[in-house]
Amino acid sequence: MPKPDIHPQWYPDAKVYCNGEVVMTIGSTKPEIHVDVWSGNHPFYTGTQKMIDTEGRVERFMRKYGMLDDNASADQSKEK
Repeated sequence: MPKPDIHPQWYPDAKVYCNGEVVMTIGSTKPEIHVDVWSGNHPFYTGTQKMIDTEGRVERFMRKYGMLDDNASADQSKEK
């Protein structure tokens, strides 16, 4: 039996919210937990990949490690 008055209150049905929707119910010391990413929308679990190119960093990385063919980089420079 736990010692009285030293443990936080336990909520066995704490709700986890993502984008305003309840995504799961877990046990926690907080009644509500708000998250930005969970397994239902994380790219690792969903199999989708989203590359955000900030100031050409992705293209520079791809060029540095030889993952970008020369035709693709020439096409991208023409579009800009």
